Amino acid sequence: MTVQQHATTPTVLVYEDDPGAPLQENVPVRHPVPQLDTQPFPTAIAEAAPQPDSAGPGTPAFRYWVAADALSTGCQTWGPLVPTGTQWVPSVGRVLTVHLDEGVDLNAFYDRRGLKFFHQRVEGVDVFSGQSPEIVRHELGHAVLDALRPQLFNAAMHESDALHEAFGDISALLTALQLESLRITVLTQTQGRLEQSSRVSRLAEQLGWALRKVVPDAAEPDCLRNMSNHFFYRDPVQLPPLGPANMLTSEPHSFSRVFSGAFLKIVAGIFRQQDSQDQTALAEAARIAGQLLVDAVVAAPVVSGYYAQVAGHMIAADQRRNGGKYGPSLRSAFTRHGILSLGAATSLTATEVTRRGAAVAEATPGGSDEEGLTTVTVPGMAYGIKGPLTLYAPGEARRFGIAGSDPAGGSVRPADPEQVATSYLEDLLRRGRVEIPAEHRTDVAVVDDSPTRLKTHEIARRETTEGLALVRRCFD
Repeated sequence: MTVQQHATTPTVLVYEDDPGAPLQENVPVRHPVPQLDTQPFPTAIAEAAPQPDSAGPGTPAFRYWVAADALSTGCQTWGPLVPTGTQWVPSVGRVLTVHLDEGVDLNAFYDRRGLKFFHQRVEGVDVFSGQSPEIVRHELGHAVLDALRPQLFNAAMHESDALHEAFGDISALLTALQLESLRITVLTQTQGRLEQSSRVSRLAEQLGWALRKVVPDAAEPDCLRNMSNHFFYRDPVQLPPLGPANMLTSEPHSFSRVFSGAFLKIVAGIFRQQDSQDQTALAEAARIAGQLLVDAVVAAPVVSGYYAQVAGHMIAADQRRNGGKYGPSLRSAFTRHGILSLGAATSLTATEVTRRGAAVAEATPGGSDEEGLTTVTVPGMAYGIKGPLTLYAPGEARRFGIAGSDPAGGSVRPADPEQVATSYLEDLLRRGRVEIPAEHRTDVAVVDDSPTRLKTHEIARRETTEGLALVRRCFD
């Protein structure tokens, strides 16, 4: 008797979200072999692809397929949401290249050439940032947002940096919610109350564990960051540059939690407005929220008080796409986190957003790096830097006259562009994140030459400005 041979789809073993902290590890599952060359966001991994096999955790082959699967699902999440014609920024090229292990560090970053991941051994555990799908999808989010709004890359303002970090966390969340198994898990864990802490709201449990072992207050108690939070908006110009994880600071990963916390509540609110309360409805709620965010970041002007403008443009996008159906969920989430004051939220009526928000439909992604920015020149000698220093400050006109909440009542008055840019520079210097080459320093320059501290910015000469400028190297 002849046994009929059935063709099977090749699979690889992967994590669906994070490896998990020690003693709480997640179980790998099988997914189809991922495809990386997908439009409009093709990716490639620098290391050679191993054969799809049963290689398990702890092997280079496993780490490769985890990262490839995370990239593939992440790009499949964002691809249908972005405007036609969106592509990586020119310096990336056609394909975003990913390097899975660039050395020893508890970090990962996007540098406009590709994504870089690292490893470090902590208490006998080898922690590879590229082995966490959540971290891979977070870094991928930086590249996607850069493709949509390249002006944010060099903008000298806290809220654009923090929006980048929030977008990365949202990238991890939305991709996780594309997986039926995780949707079922989170609905079970939260009993349908999606704003509660869950497997998908907690980002990077393993890396958070490792960071706490090195610096106990550097991460939240059960993860790196949790989108299920109650952080309330403050003007970041008035916040300290550093602090423990349970404190809101102007540091972009810390301040990002205000926006990502509101976004989780938006997904929860949209889910509650669906006709059914099952995993299919959750997938649709995530898609709707992601689409509104993409519309908003493409259209929102680069201004101080940027969070409020993005919030207003999400409400305008909902009015255009859905007739304002999800306005209550959006207004509730943004006021609960103070991103919109109560007066700002109620001023965004259907008539107002329709009248002023037509540009949401007309906005296109991309553009030059300096588009919408204005240059501010500060005396470099005040910071131990030789000569005047150019900063790229927010410079567009506001479309909506809205702002965040003042805890004392009413709205916060956004700081002027020069104050925003100067505060941003000083916070970077306080955190030791600026590389100042020796030829540009005076004897009293405030520099941090620690080889272990990643420099996200540098002082350099640019063809588009006279003298020196503050230039971004990467988002970490």
